[in-house]
Amino acid sequence: MRRAAVVIAAGAFLLSGGAVYGSAQAQESPSEGPAASAATLREAAAAQGRFIGTAIADGKLSNTTYTNIARTEFDSVTAENVMKWDTLEPSRNSFNYAPGDRLVNFAQANDQQVYGHTLVWHSQLPGWVSNGGFSATELNSIMTNHITNVVTHYRDSVEYWDVVNEVFNEDGTLRGSVFQNTIGQGYIANAFRAARAADSDAKLCINDYNIEGTNAKSNGLYNLVSSLLNQGVPIDCVGFQSHFILDQIPSTLQANLQRFANLGLEVNITELDIRMTTPADATRLARQATQYASVVQTCLAISNCGGITVWGFSDADSWIPGVFEGQGAACLYDANYVAKPAFNAVLTAFGGDPGEDPGGPGEPPVTGCVANYTVASRWNTGSTVNVSVTTSQAVNGWTVTFSLPVGESVTNSWNTALSQSGTTVTARNASYNGSVGAGGSLSFGFQTNSGAVYSAPVLSLNGTVCTAS
Repeated sequence: MRRAAVVIAAGAFLLSGGAVYGSAQAQESPSEGPAASAATLREAAAAQGRFIGTAIADGKLSNTTYTNIARTEFDSVTAENVMKWDTLEPSRNSFNYAPGDRLVNFAQANDQQVYGHTLVWHSQLPGWVSNGGFSATELNSIMTNHITNVVTHYRDSVEYWDVVNEVFNEDGTLRGSVFQNTIGQGYIANAFRAARAADSDAKLCINDYNIEGTNAKSNGLYNLVSSLLNQGVPIDCVGFQSHFILDQIPSTLQANLQRFANLGLEVNITELDIRMTTPADATRLARQATQYASVVQTCLAISNCGGITVWGFSDADSWIPGVFEGQGAACLYDANYVAKPAFNAVLTAFGGDPGEDPGGPGEPPVTGCVANYTVASRWNTGSTVNVSVTTSQAVNGWTVTFSLPVGESVTNSWNTALSQSGTTVTARNASYNGSVGAGGSLSFGFQTNSGAVYSAPVLSLNGTVCTAS
């Protein structure tokens, strides 16, 4: 079953951290007091009727630090590479769905939508397509066959498709490609019609870069889309990649997106990052945070803006340094998977609450820690978990964060003031155990509502990812 594009934010609950030592504590009633602000990107975006997504690298799905962030913070995922033609159909009529299926399985396990990328593109084509020397009729048949097979395979699991990708030159003319040069401009309408024939429900999009502001390229796209709509071509949305440079976000961004929305189309930010000269410094990271927030505010100001996808969430996995020498630091998390100011800015712009920043008053950052997460007992409807963290330096006040699987909820806790929002758990010190000496350990425990078996999550102490013991 295809999931709804917008999910409703889960409620947060708080568990008091008195000296209980194993006895049950009452859960605070959701009706008591004001509603807690969302603490994750996906909850905050959903509360605004938007999605927040990320591109997923197939090779990272075995990295628990990566997947814990991906599943906790994002409710939409885009395949970075595994749904492109060279992966899906490396030889004619021989389809390789396994990598794309891994992404779909990950998304379904974590209540996420899938944004399919991309059916027809001039790049990452197998040689048999780009160098096949086919006639217009045969190449059109090959293209239609590819779209039909792929979209049919994912018909019940992909909500959006980038049907055609990057079809324009900077001057607003259509890019030369094997499809444009052989079939002509009609290949674009043919591709959309083939996708609609294969899936009557998926949203069908055209996607490009350097079209975010009003310029020759975006004018060319606007004219094309208007023409396609007038011809009855089934196009639903426009994707604005938004690979921005720090301090160079177009001043016409909102007006430009709005004119496409006025055509009755959904507009989406599909590949957002904001790069800068490296190494980054605090001043530029602060400006980056402000500019990320401005993109969110632009989306929220346009009723037809469906949501925002960041092109990878960690600087460790960003494509930028490999393409733009001396540039990088473009993502919401740094190379150690620690949230940057941009993360909090995006969360706040969506109406969420980042809480106390790691390293804030009373909670200094640490340089190293080792964590032990042990399920001490498990039964059909619950489990007991013990957590201990050894810190390499003295701390006066601590916060430990981690993620639980979807559906796993904490019911009570001891030796900590513990809260949960969605899958994210935040455990803070109680009044009596906040000071830990260098080389010392802190410990706490909690119970859950499920006896499910799962891998130990990655834990962070005051913003520093800990090594598992």
